[in-house]
Amino acid sequence: MKTFKLGADRVYFGEGAVKALAELPAHEKRAYIVMSGTVQEELGQLKTVTDVLESAGWTWRTNTDVEPEPCWDSVRRGVAEMLEFQPDWVIGFGGGSAMDAAKAMWVFYENPQYKTLEEVMPPAPLSLRERARVCCIATSAGTGSECTRAALIKDPIQRRKYSVREYTGRLIPDVAILDPTFSVTMPHGGTVACGMDALTHAIEAYVSNAANVFSDAQAMGAWVAGYRALARCASEPDNLSARADMLAASCLGGIAFTNGALGICHGIAHTFGATYNVPHGLANGVVLPYSISFNSMRSVVAAGRYEELANFVGRDDLEKTVLDLKSELGVPATMREVVPDEATFESDFEDLVAKVLSDVCTPANPVIVTERDARDLLRAVYYGR
Repeated sequence: MKTFKLGADRVYFGEGAVKALAELPAHEKRAYIVMSGTVQEELGQLKTVTDVLESAGWTWRTNTDVEPEPCWDSVRRGVAEMLEFQPDWVIGFGGGSAMDAAKAMWVFYENPQYKTLEEVMPPAPLSLRERARVCCIATSAGTGSECTRAALIKDPIQRRKYSVREYTGRLIPDVAILDPTFSVTMPHGGTVACGMDALTHAIEAYVSNAANVFSDAQAMGAWVAGYRALARCASEPDNLSARADMLAASCLGGIAFTNGALGICHGIAHTFGATYNVPHGLANGVVLPYSISFNSMRSVVAAGRYEELANFVGRDDLEKTVLDLKSELGVPATMREVVPDEATFESDFEDLVAKVLSDVCTPANPVIVTERDARDLLRAVYYGR
């Protein structure tokens, strides 16, 4: 028997969805708002959120110390503030970094007996919703973290990323708010990188060895909506319809891989992100066509699944479809364009291979990845074919 949790308990979608904050059930009405930097405050978006909260009698505190790739130290500091403030709702407001950090802070706030990321790795028993619940307000369309069961946190000392997760879906936020008015200010590069992340989620979930009829449905919807919307978001940043479709694609992609899995593209992207601080969506965008080629040449089933995805958008070759989209959007063809120090790459190479093979996503790839495969793929991704 399998169990599925298809997203947050409530998803509020469309212009004005932020007003749903006034409806959150709470006794104390104390909200701890987690953001990555001060950009939401500078854009006036934080005031939009706090105005809704204050109109409903809430008090709130903000945390703007989260990095673009959230790190353990900032999570730890946030937990200390939460234990003092005692919120009954944690609100992740921003892109994947803010939402992931909020979810990780929530885990340690609910479970103060744990002091390290290693201690909360599955199968560690987690107490949740005893102190607070979680709402995520997405301002970018990529990670789908507002509806996923995991939070990706970096340990810069070990140069490793940890996936804080809970397999029954209890880490999925209670409420997700997808209001496209918050995403129109995303710069072109961020829009593209986040969008490639969302498309990668859809593609990898559809071909993973854990794919099922439920994850397939979400992955198909995410891929079609995201492929049709991403170029429009990049060229027409104020297009609210396109932005809404991209938010929906991101959310659906998150639900898809939460109920299915990912694969080698994410295994390699996580490795470059943890080692060289390559933004996650950008890393996925670079790696994606290489992973499609690798799997297609080794699995008839994967090749057929990729062809189905291409057919859904009127094409017949998914690798070519992705390469054409990357070219249109200006996504680098190789990782050497992003991490130009070849000497450092070569000196780190053995460590990179080990990280790819041990990454939480690699085992769900439709093709078993050997050490030789990891070596060949890393060099292909870095230098090109």
